[in-house]
Amino acid sequence: MSSTLPLPFFGGTCTKAAFSFSLRSSSPLVPFQRLHLFRSTSRTTTRIRSSLFHSLKAKATAELVQDKESGVVATGKPVVEHSRTFVEARSEQELLSGLRKEVDAGRLPPNVAAGMEEVYQNYRNAVFQSGDAAAVGVVLSNMTVAFDHWLLDVEDPFVFEPYHKALREPFDYYMFGQNYIRPLIDFRNSYVGNLSLFYEIEEKLKQGHNVVLISNHQTEADPIIISLLLEKTNPHIAENMIFVAGDRVITDPLCKPFSMGRNLLCVYSKKHMYDIPELAEMKRKANTRSLKEMALLLRGGSKIVWIAASGGRDRPDPFTEEWYPALFDSSSVDNMRRLIEHSGTPGHVYPLALLCYDIMPPPRQVEKEIGEKRIITFHGAGLSIAPQISFPEIAAACEESEAKSYLMHKLCTV
Repeated sequence: MSSTLPLPFFGGTCTKAAFSFSLRSSSPLVPFQRLHLFRSTSRTTTRIRSSLFHSLKAKATAELVQDKESGVVATGKPVVEHSRTFVEARSEQELLSGLRKEVDAGRLPPNVAAGMEEVYQNYRNAVFQSGDAAAVGVVLSNMTVAFDHWLLDVEDPFVFEPYHKALREPFDYYMFGQNYIRPLIDFRNSYVGNLSLFYEIEEKLKQGHNVVLISNHQTEADPIIISLLLEKTNPHIAENMIFVAGDRVITDPLCKPFSMGRNLLCVYSKKHMYDIPELAEMKRKANTRSLKEMALLLRGGSKIVWIAASGGRDRPDPFTEEWYPALFDSSSVDNMRRLIEHSGTPGHVYPLALLCYDIMPPPRQVEKEIGEKRIITFHGAGLSIAPQISFPEIAAACEESEAKSYLMHKLCTV
């Protein structure tokens, strides 16, 4: 992966001296930080990693069993009797045969089981691409926990509130997601750009300010990948970021356990608003509730919110096969501006660029049906941020009629 990643966030023209920014900045910005923090090649470290993954699996199993034996969950709702088929698997053969057992028992729908097996095969192949000597143990450990929680959600589906706070106990869904995606990232070929700005953001959060990250969106795993790229340098941001999430990642049974480990503001994407016309009004009302939740959160201060302003994932140009960020929805950006300005708390907007589509590329076309094919590979990732956007400066630099267009199309080179 090149250390210069051209991602055109904005592009356009202005009749006056323009506000501009570039991620290829001079000091004090750090243009790109290669992630040596994650480098590990020694046999000792490999053994430690293998032990860690197996201990995490044991811990997850113990927490799950303890939770089930208590007879209730945190909400006080009686717990559905949970099958231990996947928890007790000790090999790939036992894990995959468990799928057939659960389908035959009527506890797992065949289409969900087929999706689980497909993910297993693709995940295993991707982790093996890393060359990690502990790959066999890593795959079995992570997929055992994943299978178990996919089945758990089929047995007793989790329902997301408009504002969902990451579930960290009794089972830590946040660390589950981190440990699952971590083996898929080639950290030796991953980059974080303008690291100093992430430290700047942490200081603003400590002062009680709000921060909004206007970003492109590439994969279902974006929230976890962002957290992994920042977990060593900026753990507070990594763990406390709130993601504006579309309904698909909170309804797809293979996405839900990973979404349960993130702080989410749940909305219905405009791209899928009319997939089922009779549900459109319900979706609009749900989005209004989520906006109210966001307004309340921002009033409290010290919040960092990530939003994909395009409302969907980036896809390649059908003719050139080149990848570009999907066009931003100007109303989404304007909504965030107004929410910040009316929160009564200082707020800041930063453009964020993310490059990780090779790890889990989306379908070439937007699909209406839940349950897309998951292609998974081992690959590097890139994350970079530009200096904050000043709306007054933009308005002053451009004619009023051009201000919004200029903001949406200003070229940002990462």
